[in-house]
Amino acid sequence: MTGVIRTIGGDLPADLAGPTYVHEHLIIDSPLVAKAMPHIHLPSVEEAVAEVKTCIAAGVRMMVDAMPAGSGRDPVRLSRVSVLTGMRVVAATGLHTAKYYDDVAWAREEGPEQLTARFVADIVEGIDEHDYLGPAIERTPVTAGVVKVAALGEELTSPEERLFEAAAMTTARTGVPVLTHTEGGRGGLNQIEALLGLGLAPEQIALSHTDKIGDRAYHRDMLATGVFLSYDQGIRDPETTFGLIVDMTESGHSGQLLLGTDGARRSLWTTLGGSPGLASLYPSVGDLLGPDLSADLFVSNPRRYLTLSR
Repeated sequence: MTGVIRTIGGDLPADLAGPTYVHEHLIIDSPLVAKAMPHIHLPSVEEAVAEVKTCIAAGVRMMVDAMPAGSGRDPVRLSRVSVLTGMRVVAATGLHTAKYYDDVAWAREEGPEQLTARFVADIVEGIDEHDYLGPAIERTPVTAGVVKVAALGEELTSPEERLFEAAAMTTARTGVPVLTHTEGGRGGLNQIEALLGLGLAPEQIALSHTDKIGDRAYHRDMLATGVFLSYDQGIRDPETTFGLIVDMTESGHSGQLLLGTDGARRSLWTTLGGSPGLASLYPSVGDLLGPDLSADLFVSNPRRYLTLSR
């Protein structure tokens, strides 16, 4: 494979990318999260380093940190986690769901072109040290490699349509892929229709959390469009996730499946006293599905998805 993946440490030749978790959360820290969502408050470099080291020991070599702009990401701390562990990390730009932005006027009010300018700058210049929440913008060397969008229902709202348009323009200008949030796994087909209608190619799109819904027909319909699905509930509901992997593989779609833990819960990290730990996903997939399919899901597919398109 040729091409590069944009990590926070610089562009990585895609051929060098090892086993990858495609939807993680290593640092989440904001006043809103600390007050209203303490179960996902992950502010500590030291705690993240400890949990990531368990993943390194299990064989994982790269992670996509899926926290986008203004929602609790921190490029400096994320970079420290990567340096201290050796884990390659791909950061996200874009926006999360509306609940993160009640007090963030630009995220609520800016149009597609203004949002695109922010997202593109995160990718080609570097993420603002203050995550666009401070008095000034001070860019770091840490660059984003995916653009995240989020929707809450089956149909996109006007603000969500604005975000999807900005993400499509960002991908057209930079080549980074799009990672979507589906609330409870719902609305995937409409998200796909919207992004394809905005000019994205199917292989530039991955939908997260769809394995919260076990309806096989729903998954086959989404995969028939050519997009990737990021199954990220495997350490919470392995029966549903692994069942979907087997069924979609038998339907001929193993080349479109990505895996991660969506581990934004303190109760999931073994180093914080939780269970089963982020590291548990990689070996459990190999044990259950065999080394060849595991290599597709953790290496070959993420390489194709994360490689910048030109």
